[in-house]
Amino acid sequence: LGVANGLAWTATGGEVLVIEALKMKGQGKLVLTGKLGEVMKESVQAAFSFVRSRAGSLGLKTDGIDKEDLHIHFPAGAVPKDGPSAGVTVTLALASLLSGLKVRADMAMTGEVTLRGKVLPVGGIKDKILAAYRAGIHTLVLPRDNEKDMLEIPEEVREVTTFHLIEHVDELLEMALIGYDVSPANSEPPPLDEGDDAELSAQP
Repeated sequence: LGVANGLAWTATGGEVLVIEALKMKGQGKLVLTGKLGEVMKESVQAAFSFVRSRAGSLGLKTDGIDKEDLHIHFPAGAVPKDGPSAGVTVTLALASLLSGLKVRADMAMTGEVTLRGKVLPVGGIKDKILAAYRAGIHTLVLPRDNEKDMLEIPEEVREVTTFHLIEHVDELLEMALIGYDVSPANSEPPPLDEGDDAELSAQP
């Protein structure tokens, strides 16, 4: 529970990044470890806020969450990490932890998540896909707006890889959480307030 495969880009190329989440007695704090940059910290906070805001419709167990601390760890703590692309992976790890449902181990993902769960495009797609290929992971979840980047992927990699292109993190939860109960409340993103379209389109 609480473990998901992310795809990261580093100075040496792409790599599979296993993100871990666990809970313990505490005071409702979010603890982050793994030598993270400010952009990644903000991305994790956004994913955490989304999961908490949708707890009811997602069927997550948040009773007593104000008496627990949530710890999210990015292994290889000595390696600096930054960027927003871990948003979908953190969202999935938290949803797994709070729902008690396991995550598919044969899947990896990348993508930025907004406060409303919209999945935004990220960089380094080619290197990330090649990293998953080298690691033997052949089911990948990418932002819909990164579809154009798949043209750069070698044919031998595309032939053995299944790609899922998503626009909202709800789609990821339905695919990746084993035993997830899809309800009408989960199947549609929350309605946008007036002016949200402009705000979301300004995201990097």
